[in-house]
Amino acid sequence: MGAHRAGPYGPDEAAALAARAGLLREIALTGALDEPAWRAAFEEVPRHLFVPYYFVSRPGGWDRLWSGDPDPGRRRRWLRGAYADAPLAVRVRDGELISSSSQPSLMARMLVELEVRDGDDVLEIGAGSGYNAALLAHRLGDSHVTTIDLEPEITESARTHLAAAGYRPTVVTGDGARGVPERAPYDRVIATCTLPAIPHAWIAQCRPGARILAPLATGLVVLRVTGTPSGRYAEGHFLHTAAYFVPLRGTPARRPVPYRSLGGLPRRAGENELFRFLLALTAGRLDPREALSLWERERRPERERYGVTVTEEGEWAWLDDPAGPYVWPLGPDVRSYGSGAASGESGGGP
Repeated sequence: MGAHRAGPYGPDEAAALAARAGLLREIALTGALDEPAWRAAFEEVPRHLFVPYYFVSRPGGWDRLWSGDPDPGRRRRWLRGAYADAPLAVRVRDGELISSSSQPSLMARMLVELEVRDGDDVLEIGAGSGYNAALLAHRLGDSHVTTIDLEPEITESARTHLAAAGYRPTVVTGDGARGVPERAPYDRVIATCTLPAIPHAWIAQCRPGARILAPLATGLVVLRVTGTPSGRYAEGHFLHTAAYFVPLRGTPARRPVPYRSLGGLPRRAGENELFRFLLALTAGRLDPREALSLWERERRPERERYGVTVTEEGEWAWLDDPAGPYVWPLGPDVRSYGSGAASGESGGGP
């Protein structure tokens, strides 16, 4: 698909294609585009159509870059940013980031980990710019993709961007924590906003064997849904990848704990990303000193050793074994929030 001219100026087609090729090379270095179907999606879906403007942070506020800027230098800067392997802030309100287009290489890793198959029906929580929904629609077809966001202005702009790129998945304005029951059942659920817990509504709207991928704490958890409609549960492990997203709107995020709040713990621990993941995962459940003792006793566990179990009776995170000695309740119950998803700003780490 060729480059689309946006606004009175728009990007030069050759420059846009060259920028997209550069992004593909960068993502390919991570190994996330080894699957031909996803490589084709990233090759053919033009990201710049989904970010006709975005915001760049500066001291004291934000700088807005857009495709129709009369200054050719700023237009070139906009296009370079649109194809940078970085998250882009696309909605800012009262100085607060509420929606972004996620880091493309992390998006690619998440889509690969979703393990979609031809004919799968996918629910995306957090419409954002619409770019991720377009990638899914390219892979599966419009009729198999549903995306939801709380903010009407976000869903309306996502529809506009998707249509400009030639995709028309179902875009719903509503509460992401409640899912989209009228489009259920789903084979896959993917969230682009961080959560305090996994909404049980998602599990109830899944087919047996469905896969759920969602940001939790500062990581990505992958759950497999099993059981019957009257008694579904889900369980799975975290991936190796670090990830930071905007929280599900109306829910308290499990944010990284500031070092100054760690009560004199050794700096080597407070600045260690894996220890901070444990602190975020057990926030309010485990004292930082207890967390440090556990972390050192268990030889500084990687993310993959942690997991999550969700049942009708409750939800908990665990280390190594869901029935083992290290188990922490998750919550609060996101079923109690009348809110929805904001698309997540994401960043990844090794």
